[in-house]
Amino acid sequence: MNTPEPATPQDPRPSPRPPLRALLAHARPHRSVLVLVLVLTLAGSAAGLAQPMVVESALTALMTGHGLDGQLLLMVGLLAVSIGLTWTQALLSERTAEKVVLHVRRGLVHRLIRLRSAELDRVEPGGLTTRVTSDSTLVQHAATSGVIQLLDGGVHLLATIVLMGMTSLPLLGITSGVLIVVGVAMGVVMPRIRRVTTRAQTAVGEIGAALDRALGAARTVKANGGEATETARAVAAAEDACRAGLAGARYHAVIAVLSALVVQASFLAVIGFGGALVATGTLDLAALIAFLLYLFNLGGPVLSLVGGTTSLQQGLGALARIEEVRHMEIETDVDETPARPAGPPPRVTLQDVTFAYPGRDSTLDRVSLTAPAGAVTALVGPSGSGKTTVFSLLQRFYDTGSGRILLDGTDITALSRAEVRRRIAYVEQDTPMLAGTLRENLLYAAPDARDEDVARVLRDTLLDSLVARLPDGLDTQVGARGLALSGGERQRLAIARALLRRPQVLLLDEATAHLDGVSETALRQTVERAAEHCTVLLIAHRLSTVTSAEHMVLLADGRVRDHGRHDELLGRDRLYRDLAATQLTSSGT
Repeated sequence: MNTPEPATPQDPRPSPRPPLRALLAHARPHRSVLVLVLVLTLAGSAAGLAQPMVVESALTALMTGHGLDGQLLLMVGLLAVSIGLTWTQALLSERTAEKVVLHVRRGLVHRLIRLRSAELDRVEPGGLTTRVTSDSTLVQHAATSGVIQLLDGGVHLLATIVLMGMTSLPLLGITSGVLIVVGVAMGVVMPRIRRVTTRAQTAVGEIGAALDRALGAARTVKANGGEATETARAVAAAEDACRAGLAGARYHAVIAVLSALVVQASFLAVIGFGGALVATGTLDLAALIAFLLYLFNLGGPVLSLVGGTTSLQQGLGALARIEEVRHMEIETDVDETPARPAGPPPRVTLQDVTFAYPGRDSTLDRVSLTAPAGAVTALVGPSGSGKTTVFSLLQRFYDTGSGRILLDGTDITALSRAEVRRRIAYVEQDTPMLAGTLRENLLYAAPDARDEDVARVLRDTLLDSLVARLPDGLDTQVGARGLALSGGERQRLAIARALLRRPQVLLLDEATAHLDGVSETALRQTVERAAEHCTVLLIAHRLSTVTSAEHMVLLADGRVRDHGRHDELLGRDRLYRDLAATQLTSSGT
């Protein structure tokens, strides 16, 4: 029988985009507002450029004995217009920048939460979160104010040069020589800013990763005296970020000097050469003063160009890290809302399944097994035999390298991941909890559960007495990662959360490892009742948990070594007898 085609599209690897095109893609949804901002900015620049012309006219009128009322009124008007345009464009620019960063962060959050397990295995979460925080902020400024500054600075500079040429071509020639020298120097410095920014942002990501590592296992760190080690790891990343920042500071200092040099060197050259022209009568004094005003006005567009280019280089450096997330594979089929599964419990079958984690030998090698419908099947075996990996494949955290996994004859790759995970509930070995209340964790996958169903699962998992003792009941906070609860309470809460979903298949990975004898017996009875309406697969920590299973599968070295009931395996398999003799205390992956 041929393998069914997947029912949902695979996540295609997006084609690489040139950095500048990728940056403009973030600004494109706001292009109409950005065009308006650019128009307002250019209009403000035009108002500024008109002022030297009015000053020249006023000086000429003063020297010829005419009145200045009209020119003074015009200068005041131009100043008022310039202030109004600057305020409006600044407000629109900042609002657009916030919308751009929201768009970037929304896209990043969407992808990060849907990353495939294989991607999450190779990248530390702390390094990913900095893409959403600091990197997106740099892209925000580059895609809005950076682009506007570049365009405005370029147009403003060109217009200023034209007006300077209309005033005096000889003086413009002197000024252009200085501009060319400074422009070449900036062309050398700017690409280095981009490289330094990328390095600094990477180091910031490493700080986040180091802190996430230490805080995520805070009790382990404290219990093993690892504070100094983890501090050294985070501080080393901070020092690397500091070195990159200092390198960037040196380049920014060079740019600041070059920006000042444009005006100062040009001013000295124009004063010297222009003064000689005035002395010889080749240039009148009003024209020299107007040219000097244009020259001082030249600092504005130069600073805009410098600021825009710097922002652009920083944004492109941060964007390279954001684009890495764009090229990570995500699960594209998890956002649908499948209906509650109907029908009898399915039979679960693995046919010649082979799987290997990246960079490792095969964890499963041609594994074939069947879990009968509506029964309890136990997976047992030494540590590393592949038990938890079977559960990961059943949840489609990973796809098989070869072979098939079937639910009543239907290949799970023919179902969306959302459908698979709606039909199959999973209680993990370490039973992680989400920060929030008991209620939020319990109702996480079944928010519309009825009160009577909640009361039933609390009673079945012996959590009703715990809830009754707590002052806030189900509204009690569980703490970060559920650390306000004991290991046994977390396990019972995880089982209750799974049962509340009424799945067709229930996976229990060492689900009774932290329970006392009384709780284990009660939960074993709960599992047996659950098997009346769902297929149960469990990985056993204790012999008492699995002896009542209708079917047992013994895994060793990634293969099925034997299967049958407890007494059958006990009589014919030496490895199983050894495991039974040690109470099956080996937990495995």
